[in-house]
Amino acid sequence: MTETRSLVALLPRPVRTLPADLAAVFALVVLTNVAALAPVLRETPLRVPLGLAFVLFVPGYAFIAALFPEAGDEPTADPPSDGAGDEDPVAGTDRGPLPVGSFLDDRSGIDGIERVALSFGLSIAVTPLIGLVLNFTPWGIRLVPIMLAVSVFTVGATVVAAVRRRELPADERFRVPYRAWYAAGRAELLEPDTRADAALNVVLVASLLLAVGTVGYAVAVPPDGEQFSAIYYLTEDDDGELTADNYPTEFTQGESQEIVLGVDNHEHRTVDYTVVLVEQRVSVEGNETVVEEQRELDRFETHLEHNESWHHPHELEPTMTGENIRIVWLLYPGGDVPNAPSTETTEYHAHLWANVSEE
Repeated sequence: MTETRSLVALLPRPVRTLPADLAAVFALVVLTNVAALAPVLRETPLRVPLGLAFVLFVPGYAFIAALFPEAGDEPTADPPSDGAGDEDPVAGTDRGPLPVGSFLDDRSGIDGIERVALSFGLSIAVTPLIGLVLNFTPWGIRLVPIMLAVSVFTVGATVVAAVRRRELPADERFRVPYRAWYAAGRAELLEPDTRADAALNVVLVASLLLAVGTVGYAVAVPPDGEQFSAIYYLTEDDDGELTADNYPTEFTQGESQEIVLGVDNHEHRTVDYTVVLVEQRVSVEGNETVVEEQRELDRFETHLEHNESWHHPHELEPTMTGENIRIVWLLYPGGDVPNAPSTETTEYHAHLWANVSEE
C-alpha cells in the first residue's frame, strides 16, 4: 500500500486529483486503443465490449462532463414558500406576487440519470459526425483514423471537463456517488427486509450472472457461420495491382498470356486445395451446354488456413482453336480429384470464354 501511494505521488498533481469518472474515461480510451490496434490483443474478444463502450457511451459522457461540470440538485415537487399567501389564487385568495421562475427547476446541472441518457444520445450523434468529417480527408473512414479521431475528441472533452470542475467550489462539483451506490447495494443484497426481498435478490443476481455469461460466451465463441470456398481469376493492371477486369480473350495457338488464379478459404478449418485447369469445346443445345471435347492444361495445389487467400500467377495457353473455347478452373477442396474432373464433380469453378486462332 505504501509503495502504491509513493508511485501515485510521483504523478503530476492535475493527474492525481483527476475525478474518478474522468480518470475512468482516460483509462477506457487507452484500453480500447490497445485492444483494437495491438497485434495480439486485436484478435481477442476483449475489443468487442471495449469498442462498444468507446463508441456508444464514452465520447458523449466526456462531452456532457465538459458542458455540465456542476452537480445537479434533485427537483423539488413544490415551489418554495415563505409562509405568506399560501392559499390558491384560483380559489379567490391572494397569495401575493410569485417569484420569477418559482415553478422551474433552479438546478444549474443535471442529475445522474439525465447524464447517462444524454451520454448515449450524444455518442450516437458525435461518432457518425466524426466519421463524416474523416470521409472528406485523405485518411478516409478506416479503423486507425476513426480510433484516433474519437480518442482525440474524447480526451479533449475530458480535459475541458476536468478544468471546469476544478474551477468550481468543491461542494458544487459533480462526482459519481460510488460509495453511496455501494452502501445501498450492499444493504439491499445482504440485509433484506423480508424473505421475499432476499429471494428476489437471489433471482436478480442469478439473472445478471446468466446474462453476462451468455453475452460473454457469444462474444468469445462466435458461431462459425457459412462454410465455403471460392475460386476466381484476376489480371494485373499497369501499376501491378490485381483487378477483375481486362481478361485475355483473344489467343493465338502456341502463345500464352498471364492470368492470376485466386482461391479463398472460408471453411473454418485448414484445407488442401487442388485446382484443375481444363479447356473445353462446347455446343449449346436448347438451354443446355454440352461438352464435346475436353483437355487438361495444368494442375495447381495449395494449403490454406481459414480466411486465407492464395493468388497464383500462371501462363494460360489454350491448345484448341476456334471461337468460344471455354477455359475452366475446377477447385477441389481436400485435394480429392476424380478421374474425370468436370463442372459436375465440384461446386466451385470459374470459366473464361476465349477465341483461339491458328498460328
